[in-house]
Amino acid sequence: MAMAYKMATEGMNVKEECQRWFMEMKWKKVHRFVVYKIDERSRAVLVDKVGGPGEGYDELVAALPTDDCRYAVFDFDFVTVDNCQKSKIFFIAWSPTASRIRAKILYATSKQGLRRVLDGVHYEVQATDSSEMGFDVIRGRAQ
Repeated sequence: MAMAYKMATEGMNVKEECQRWFMEMKWKKVHRFVVYKIDERSRAVLVDKVGGPGEGYDELVAALPTDDCRYAVFDFDFVTVDNCQKSKIFFIAWSPTASRIRAKILYATSKQGLRRVLDGVHYEVQATDSSEMGFDVIRGRAQ
């Protein structure tokens, strides 16, 4: 099972906690979002922040730094036109314009390894500023 947490690209290691927090968000609904970061020194993907059940999309956006890259997953709950309660999980690749080139390259080349571990993501959004991942964009993709 330990091999499932190893990233093939760039030799990046995904810590077991990354999948554990994701599964708690997905199945137990105790978290609204999880933000991940890459620790360049240890060459590992780690959990940076976890949003509680009362936190929403605004808190996720606030948790993303304006000058560094991150990955995030967000559990978006909504009601369809048929009045059905639905939930979709979004994977967000956050790469702001102000971040270092090295960080952008590292996050871009390591993304697929993390995605393989996070089983159950419905949609992916890549954003360089908050307008590219606005709430209207998320809602539009989900419905």
